[in-house]
Amino acid sequence: MAQSAAAEFGIDGDWRQMYIGGEWVPPAERGTIPVESPATGEVVHEVPAGTAGDVDEAFQAATEAQEAWATRPPQDRAEVVQTVMALVDQHSDALTELMVAESGSTLLKAALEIEEATMGMMNEAASFPTRSQGTTSESTTEGKRNVVKREPAGIVGVISPWNFPLHLSMRAVAPAIALGNAVVLKPDENTPAIGGLAVARLFEAAGLPDGVLNVVTGRGEPAGERVAAHPDLDVLSFTGSTEVGRHVGGLAAENLAFPALELGGNGPFVVLDDADLDNAVDAGVFGSFMHQGQICIAISRHIVHESMYDEYVDRLAERAAALPVGDPSDPENALGPVINRSQRDQMMEFIDRSVESGATVETGGDYEDLFVEPTVVSGVTNDIGLGCNEQFGPVAPVIEAESNEEAVRIANDTDRGLSAAVFGELGHAREVAERVEAGMVHVNDMPVNEEPHTPFGGVKNSGMGRYNGEWILEELTETKWISVQSEPREYPF
Repeated sequence: MAQSAAAEFGIDGDWRQMYIGGEWVPPAERGTIPVESPATGEVVHEVPAGTAGDVDEAFQAATEAQEAWATRPPQDRAEVVQTVMALVDQHSDALTELMVAESGSTLLKAALEIEEATMGMMNEAASFPTRSQGTTSESTTEGKRNVVKREPAGIVGVISPWNFPLHLSMRAVAPAIALGNAVVLKPDENTPAIGGLAVARLFEAAGLPDGVLNVVTGRGEPAGERVAAHPDLDVLSFTGSTEVGRHVGGLAAENLAFPALELGGNGPFVVLDDADLDNAVDAGVFGSFMHQGQICIAISRHIVHESMYDEYVDRLAERAAALPVGDPSDPENALGPVINRSQRDQMMEFIDRSVESGATVETGGDYEDLFVEPTVVSGVTNDIGLGCNEQFGPVAPVIEAESNEEAVRIANDTDRGLSAAVFGELGHAREVAERVEAGMVHVNDMPVNEEPHTPFGGVKNSGMGRYNGEWILEELTETKWISVQSEPREYPF
């Protein structure tokens, strides 16, 4: 590719090619998918509309490359991931520009995603080749010794989302490659360059052998479904809605591939009667409106004790109304656009249904193009639009609880359990956190938290498995028991 380094990884790059078997494949008769900027509505570039046949070719390339890659010394695999980290750091400005254009991320959000989430996770993944160790143990059979070792799972399919496209692709791709797997990545069609093709260019520049990483751009049908249903798939990493996750997870399970699913949430933010209200409001604002609320672990429901409810609503609405909304490339703006019209219309429908059921819009509730006003809605209950759905936008529903006990009941009255938070006197809030049904609960903080060495995932209908640290290491490897009989054994017949 005869492009400057900045153009190669930025918005001016040529993104009209997929990456299969170490080759950049043009659209040809496939056609292309236009990628629009949520901020301007303009087409920023086009990518190939990948087919099921392209996915098949990608799996073939991955299968042919995986065994040789797995036998490479651990330091070689670690070095590739470390080199990609250095490249991400070197080209962070270009990657930021690309992320802002495709996803509508503000500069703050892009910086957090690239510099903290992606880099931190890759640093953890670079340690995996030497951390993937086995064990030995004595046997109950005389003269025998047991060895349990870890081997790569094989071929990992990754279907990644649009909201944190670089991080949530790399979160699966980097550990999988570090552990000796090969990967087929299908990024979301809203963010195919920053979530997929840029990842391929980074690993290609780092010297990854051909076929170990393959990127097929395309729509959920046919490309995404073929990834999930492919007979050579060993692990499926999917991040997205519960409804789609249940479908693609079922496709993977038909071929006995392990589905690692991080799905939707309905995150409660519980404010107890002994909470510090100043700190709770600060956390509530950030946890609801960061990246326009388009985060699976964002606050979906503010559940506030009745003794603090009115003041909390007033202060949250005042803070929300003051948040600047506009061009995401302007560092002065706290919120940019939501991803597309479908997402906008769905959240507006949730607001309308809630108002019809008796809720009150305290501030916001309107939009211009894809720029939705930061919105606070009071009088919400768990059984109306905003209470029983993940709005995935800059909307903060507030539910009143008559007691701390009722607050916990309301928090748990959902079929989802991804991330949650509890605000209150430290010991009390810690005790309440134990009773909240979620895979991740944060005390005196908001729920938008992730650390590369801690388990990330949910309970109930919020997914299966865990990402990060030793947990993703286990899911991307298979354990193998080898017993060694060093002395002749006597058998009963």
